[in-house]
Amino acid sequence: MKHISIVVPVFNEQENIQIFYQEVCSYMEPLGYSFELIFVDDGSTDGTIRILEELSKRDIRVQSLLMARNFGHQVALTCGLDYAKGDAVITMDGDMQHPPEMLPLLLRKWEEGFQVVQTIRSDTKGVSWFKKYTSGMFYRLINAMSDIHIVEGGSDFRLLDKKVVQTFRRFKEKARFIRGIIGAMGYRQVQVEFVAPPRYAGKSKFSLRKMLRFALDGITAYSKLPLRLAFYLGLFFGFLSFALTLNVVYIKLFTSDAIPGWATIAASVLLLGGLQLVGLGIIGEYVGRIFEEVKQRPLYWVRDELKSNAQVKPKPMDAIE
Repeated sequence: MKHISIVVPVFNEQENIQIFYQEVCSYMEPLGYSFELIFVDDGSTDGTIRILEELSKRDIRVQSLLMARNFGHQVALTCGLDYAKGDAVITMDGDMQHPPEMLPLLLRKWEEGFQVVQTIRSDTKGVSWFKKYTSGMFYRLINAMSDIHIVEGGSDFRLLDKKVVQTFRRFKEKARFIRGIIGAMGYRQVQVEFVAPPRYAGKSKFSLRKMLRFALDGITAYSKLPLRLAFYLGLFFGFLSFALTLNVVYIKLFTSDAIPGWATIAASVLLLGGLQLVGLGIIGEYVGRIFEEVKQRPLYWVRDELKSNAQVKPKPMDAIE
């Protein structure tokens, strides 16, 4: 019997875990696979851990990894992929915005021979126009700046064949952009679309600050264009300054016109100084990431691992009180 791992990073999702567990079990059990549910708690501060403890005790299929602190969604996903033992691994969020009813479709595509089954959000219910607009802008920007193509609406809801997971484990960078890593791997990939429903309960933990950091990780991980842009701007304004210098020398030597020039000089100095600072900032961002990589610190560490001592699995709709 083929074994399926389902990796679920969670952070303060006490209101969603139980219904998510029940829904996944109800869709997976009729399919004839053995499966495991790997919850990765990313430093929750609410009742999430208590619920995971109860689930892990009662169901031998549930394993909970408690990270020592909040490492971020992409690292939590990586942790789950490192622990997964399945012939195929499905990664999904536990807030019900990645519909469990799509699990049979992902597995069917895998059985057809596809090694990566990537879901694409065609729409997200209940999301503001600002988030939709900025998300679309990000994908257009990164596709214009990098050599890889990432489909707009791509999510971390996907199925990966065991061979793909083994390859993924060889990627050790700290600033992780998993959508880019998987997209650049190759293998036989297929895309399936879905409409993401609203969160079942609670609020999104993906703040604007985290969105910006995520976007920056993606751009710097897969594009050198910002560095080249700083170089090209430097060349352009260097030639412009040289031409201005020749003009000043010409006026000085061959005309009797006075050169007031103070405002022009001040504006030029400020402009060039600002551009230099921008260039240094771009270089500093890349150098900072090099600094993080060369320290070779572990990507994450797990403080506790929760497993069941039960000998039989519970009924699929058993509830945790």
